[in-house]
Amino acid sequence: MQDKHDLSQHELNEIMAKYDRESATRTFSGTRQYIFFAICIIFSLVQLYAAFTAKIPATQLRPLHLGFVMLITYLVYPAKKKHRKNDDIPWYDMVLALLAMACCLYIVCQQMELAMRSGNNTTLDIVVGAVLVLLLMESCRRVVGYPILIIGTVFILYAIFGRVMPGFLAHRGFSIKRVVAHLVYTTEGIMGVPLGASATFIFLFVMFGAFLETTHVGQFFIDMANAIAGNRRGGPAKVAVLSSALMGTVSGSSVANTVGTGSFTIPMMKRLGYRPEFAGAVEAAASTGGQIMPPVMGAAAFLMAESVGVNYIEVAKAAVIPAILYFSGIWIIVELEARKYGLKGLSKEEMPVLKRIFLERGYLVIPLVVIVTFLCMGYTPIYAALIGIAAAAGCGMIRRIHAFITLKRLSKLEDEHSTEDLSGEATTFAGALKKTFTDIVTSLINGARSVVGVAIACGMAGIIVGMITLTGLGLKMGNGLTELAGGNQILTLMLTMLASIILGMGVPTTANYLITSTIMAPAVIAVMGWSMADRSMILCAHMFTFYFGIVADITPPVALAAMAGSAIAKSKPMRTGFNAVKLAIAAFLIPYMFVFNPEMLMINAEWYDVLRITVTALIGMFGIGAALEGYYSRHAHLLQRIMFLVGGLMLIEPGLMTDIIGIGLVVLSGAWQELENKRLGGRMEPSDDYYHGMSIPKRLLTQLGESFVMIVRLIKGEKTTAAQ
Repeated sequence: MQDKHDLSQHELNEIMAKYDRESATRTFSGTRQYIFFAICIIFSLVQLYAAFTAKIPATQLRPLHLGFVMLITYLVYPAKKKHRKNDDIPWYDMVLALLAMACCLYIVCQQMELAMRSGNNTTLDIVVGAVLVLLLMESCRRVVGYPILIIGTVFILYAIFGRVMPGFLAHRGFSIKRVVAHLVYTTEGIMGVPLGASATFIFLFVMFGAFLETTHVGQFFIDMANAIAGNRRGGPAKVAVLSSALMGTVSGSSVANTVGTGSFTIPMMKRLGYRPEFAGAVEAAASTGGQIMPPVMGAAAFLMAESVGVNYIEVAKAAVIPAILYFSGIWIIVELEARKYGLKGLSKEEMPVLKRIFLERGYLVIPLVVIVTFLCMGYTPIYAALIGIAAAAGCGMIRRIHAFITLKRLSKLEDEHSTEDLSGEATTFAGALKKTFTDIVTSLINGARSVVGVAIACGMAGIIVGMITLTGLGLKMGNGLTELAGGNQILTLMLTMLASIILGMGVPTTANYLITSTIMAPAVIAVMGWSMADRSMILCAHMFTFYFGIVADITPPVALAAMAGSAIAKSKPMRTGFNAVKLAIAAFLIPYMFVFNPEMLMINAEWYDVLRITVTALIGMFGIGAALEGYYSRHAHLLQRIMFLVGGLMLIEPGLMTDIIGIGLVVLSGAWQELENKRLGGRMEPSDDYYHGMSIPKRLLTQLGESFVMIVRLIKGEKTTAAQ
């Protein structure tokens, strides 16, 4: 089947802790561990009770949710990363944990009184609110990192010192008391929509992911992808693409996805001939795309639905075609890379049997099918998530009982074998039920821990949103950016793209979306001339900024997902990052396509429009992929690469004439290469090392010279061999 991983589990955990702040936690043992587990279980049960009964009003559930989250934060996240292995909790962290919970319980218990004295808060209200804001900001520093903390701090200072701001940014300024009251005691600040989303359906979908994780559905996805694509040309890379797309439906982190599936796929790619930096890049690019892959898409999709004011299924539907194009773009470049270097797939002996995998573990997809079905039937995300959790718990029980029956059968039939890892499974029925209960408890604990980063990011986003609503900065930013670009749509969108990538660097997916959509989406709406009342167009603007915020995970110099892939592949980090950008080139182009052609998001579109857009975009992705890889059926010289590139770019612009020209250029370039193969012989396949060490001008001159030499040879009909 498969060689053992190149890296140990300890090494993988270290990579996660280095590149994913949410994984850099303390480890507990003994009494401390059980106390911490009890807190997490109580938190999860309170959230499930609120979802099942709807008896806890939002004004109480949100601060209660935040209180538990900050309590867990100060217990498990040390002030400095280097202290994370310390089993002891410093006294000051215990004090901060209890103080954070006390501040939130003050809001819960004083709900009616706070509502009655709204706008006339007491000194105690302001002190509690100010302490809560400071504790939230410190929680953010520990869990999410500095980028969103710095942005939130700047917005608070902007609200206070608005009088001294230059130009269109100036406003009358607000007192500290007014700022604190607006942030803590209204629904437009910390306790606003983002935290409300976290306290309801985001928590439930995170819990759903935790239950799925205990069923080992991730390994099932990897095995299934391996059975489908493992023996194809460049199979391991295609396995990475497929498994990461599937894992993206349950994973809310690009880095976690990269490490989780990359620990299997990257060593396999390297073993079969892929360059280390390319292997790490494939996994990073595919894992990052998992955040935009329906049906779940991570927590950001639910926040988007809540922020825009549409049903979640509308967000998932809008993401379908862009996600297909994204992964198709990666698949195309992987295929061309495999052709270019003659890379083969896995041998028949190494291939798992798809039929056996489905017979043994096919039931693991039931929770995903259930949740998608209920969403499509019009049920609320909360209801669908609860049903999905119940289905996942049921599948966990089936898995344990199935493993027990399989072990019992294998003890009698020595010649049979299973594709499952049955080590550590129960050998009695009572043991299987006990392990099922343990899985449920583990899921409750992991769900509570996993939501911490999301909830803290939502709280910080509430600070940003609150200051924007208080100062009216959103409209000013949109108008200011448009004015800076001179009203030019393309230039404004490019500036928005750059700002979204910068704002998204080093920030988890959820915080990423909250920052980019809050600050940059108004600029897109303004420059495109859309109405703020048109929710479909607002969704389009949010998708535009979200895409570029997501690709920050693979864009140097930060590129956290690419750095994690590089650590597993043991390759050069920056080269891995630039390879990931090349693989994910579709993500840099698709947003422009759907901004100018919203039909791609299935907004006010007929089926034939969607079909035409998808087909032409796929051809465009192929042309751009061939240009970037410098290969189709043979090494492409400079003129052919230019034709492939121009043709692919022409297909991005919606329109009949541009589509005809684009398809013509791509087809002509491919036909040119086939004619060269037929008349010239050989395949002319230099590797990247052929140009290694050349300066950019010399490389361009060399490639241009190749172009003219090949044209002359083609005209004369001279034979050629592979270039050396």
